[in-house]
Amino acid sequence: MSAADHLRAAIRDVVDFPKPGIVFKDITPVLADGKLFRESISLLCKTAGDRKIDKVVGIDARGFIFAAAVADRLGAGFVPVRKKGKLPWKTRQTAYALEYGESIVELHEDAVKPGETILLVDDLLATGGTAAAAVKLIDELGADIAGISVLIELTFLQGRSKLGRHPVHAILTY
Repeated sequence: MSAADHLRAAIRDVVDFPKPGIVFKDITPVLADGKLFRESISLLCKTAGDRKIDKVVGIDARGFIFAAAVADRLGAGFVPVRKKGKLPWKTRQTAYALEYGESIVELHEDAVKPGETILLVDDLLATGGTAAAAVKLIDELGADIAGISVLIELTFLQGRSKLGRHPVHAILTY
C-alpha cells in the first residue's frame, strides 16, 4: 500500500457535518498518528519539486498545521492567511464568496516580498474560494507562487478552476 493509500484509509467521512448533505473529510486521524502526519508532510513537500521555496503560506485554520510543518521541513518561512481581524499588523484583504454570503481573508502587507517563491498549502481544496482569495493577495504583493498544494481535493466542486495559471497539487482526490 502506498503512503497516499495509508492516508486515504485513515481519513474518515462524517456524514451531514457541518450541515445536512455534506460529507466532511475528517483529517484528525491523520494528525493523531505520528507516522501518517509525517508522511503527509513529506508528500506535500515533494510537490515543491526542485524549486527553492522562500515562504510557505498556510490558509486559516487547518492549513496552518500542514503549512508550518512543510515550511520547517523546507527551511522556509511560514506566513498565515487569516480570517478578517485576526492579524495584528497592517494587512491586505480580499473578500470571497461563500455558499451564503461572503467572507474576508487577510495577509500582512509585508509577509511576502516581490520575487519571493511561495508554496501555498491547505488541508482541503473544495470550491476554491478561499484559495483563490489567498492567491489574489500573494499575487498583489508580487511574489511568485510555485504551486498550491493540498492534502485533499474534492474534484467534483471544481475549485481548481478558480486558481488560474498556478499549478495545483493534491495528495488525495475525491
